[in-house]
Amino acid sequence: MPPGAPRGTIPSPNIWEHTAAYELENRGVDRGGLIERTMRGIHDWSGATFLDLGCGAGFHLPRWAGAEPTGGRAAQVVGVEPHPALAALARRRVRTLEGVRVEVGSAQEIPLPDASVDVVQARWAYFFGPGCEPGLAELSRVVRRGGTAFVIDNDGSRSTFGTWFRRGYPKVDPPEVIERFWASHGWHREPLEIAWEHDTREDFEAVVRIEFDPRTADAILAEHPGTSVDYAVNLWWRRF
Repeated sequence: MPPGAPRGTIPSPNIWEHTAAYELENRGVDRGGLIERTMRGIHDWSGATFLDLGCGAGFHLPRWAGAEPTGGRAAQVVGVEPHPALAALARRRVRTLEGVRVEVGSAQEIPLPDASVDVVQARWAYFFGPGCEPGLAELSRVVRRGGTAFVIDNDGSRSTFGTWFRRGYPKVDPPEVIERFWASHGWHREPLEIAWEHDTREDFEAVVRIEFDPRTADAILAEHPGTSVDYAVNLWWRRF
């Protein structure tokens, strides 16, 4: 565990150990912006307080602040990240943006007051189904009445990438178990079809290799040519 990480922090080997390659991954995921458009259709964050929970190196923070053309300009943006070195990178990324700050903290102990945010995003960060109940309780604490939380996660039941995911992570709860979990907690599901789209084969291979063990990555790359792959995700959301 890195020095200064909050108690209960769950390691994220892809971005923790391969920060530069994870930046490539972020650049290649959902270039069409379907995830953000769907989120805005449910709850527009214009003028709101937006929490990016598990913000990593801060890739998405400028989007919520209106510095990138995805629509919406939050009045305040807070990034929370348990890895102190990544939080430092996120602060550097947003240092010139007004109304944006980054805090070191975890999903289980969000360093914000009660009822202090309007919209939350957690993208491939901690909320993977059964076991994340402490984080769900924290969302209920920090989100204002009428606010909305969004969780983006892989859908292993569909798409080429979903097939890879099931192969690479056989111990992850099956999709039907995860769906029952979120439904039982009052969350809604928006199934989305996005893509990984990279500029070069070298970038594509680098991203595959940080997401899968070497043997699985070798098999995937041997059978899949090109620089892109279709990718199914679930956008889970709940109004508070």
